[in-house]
Amino acid sequence: MRHNKKPTTHPLARLIPRRAVMAGVIASLAFPVVAQDGTGPVPQNAQTRSHGGGWDCDLGFRASGGACVEVHLPQNAYATGHSYGPGWACRRGYEEVGGISCNPIPVPANAFLRSSGYDWQCDRGYRQERDACVSIVLPRHAYLTEDTSGAGWACDRGYKADAGTCLPISVPENAYLTNASHGAAWACERGFVETEGRCGAVVIPANAFLDPDAYGPGWRCGRGYEPLNGACVAIDLPENAYLDRSGNRWRCDQGFRLSGGACVLGR
Repeated sequence: MRHNKKPTTHPLARLIPRRAVMAGVIASLAFPVVAQDGTGPVPQNAQTRSHGGGWDCDLGFRASGGACVEVHLPQNAYATGHSYGPGWACRRGYEEVGGISCNPIPVPANAFLRSSGYDWQCDRGYRQERDACVSIVLPRHAYLTEDTSGAGWACDRGYKADAGTCLPISVPENAYLTNASHGAAWACERGFVETEGRCGAVVIPANAFLDPDAYGPGWRCGRGYEPLNGACVAIDLPENAYLDRSGNRWRCDQGFRLSGGACVLGR
């Protein structure tokens, strides 16, 4: 019986892979891989994290190649501790210029830094014009406002702004000031309706009452009546019908339909 002879392997050939593996292990122990994300050996100017393991660079340093390198702070800047961006920000009252310096924010006369510290606002009594604060010229019958984008003043009650002045509002008899900044400056008293700039008394027909709707005649018919030629006439309610929500119109009951002024059984 014939047997196949297995090929023989030279002892040196088996030894080379084993030595290569051992060399890799020794190299990894002698030269550990430097972490970029704070998970390797703790370098100088770093602190071990209190949770989750790893380390973080001290304030004023940032991770680079497994080490913590110092962040270059320009004058009037402070370290942010952020891993993104330049790692610093300008102090209050300074603005970043070219990503390399912090220059003072130019605050004009009669202005002050906002609470954010990165912008300015004119003092009360002044308004902004480009990069300056100019004095507000207050007309008669006006007062200062907090509006920094407009004129900086508004007219007293009973006056309206016109070409930089405050003119008295002409209020007709039986009317009152609305104090509205837009729209009509006055409105008619209850019981009166505006007609051609005047307030005339509302003539209320029988079976009607005063209506506050400014767009109507000033009155409305009572429930069960409908307007007709300036009067309120009784609604002739047909069978199988009811007054709707307004009380001045009617509809057919459910299951009925309108036909020739009557409510007939629907199909």
